[in-house]
Amino acid sequence: MTLTLISKAFAQDQPIPRKYARAGENLFPPLSWSGAPDGTRSFALVVEDPDAPRGTFRHCGIANIPAQWTALGESADTAPEQAPRFYKNDFGNARYDGPQPPQGDRPHHYIFRLAALDVPKLSIPDAAGISAMWAEARKHALAEASVTGTYQTQ
Repeated sequence: MTLTLISKAFAQDQPIPRKYARAGENLFPPLSWSGAPDGTRSFALVVEDPDAPRGTFRHCGIANIPAQWTALGESADTAPEQAPRFYKNDFGNARYDGPQPPQGDRPHHYIFRLAALDVPKLSIPDAAGISAMWAEARKHALAEASVTGTYQTQ
């Protein structure tokens, strides 16, 4: 079986609803996955905009998602007693911050990447940020899956 990632908020390569954008309600969109390979001990997730004017912009980074989980619900970053660890995004916040492309720019692509890891936890300091967390996660990745949505500021 192959690791797959989906969102019930948007389909692959389709627009992300405004409520999940910074100008909307800025809610973390619901995600679910299946097909984790044998040996998965945790998951990590990153949300990136490769179309940002100054290069890839990271909107969210999460590590230490328990291996038995198969979903992150809407607003997962504001849930009490969250088990996963959120890293500072490029806005400087340790949470999800949704799409916010420049006014009049073409639609940007927001890639939600999930990695199944062979370790139960990543020991990356919060100050290291999403890039360092994702680099470490990829060293332990058994499989990766992604779903991409688009967003354009009107």
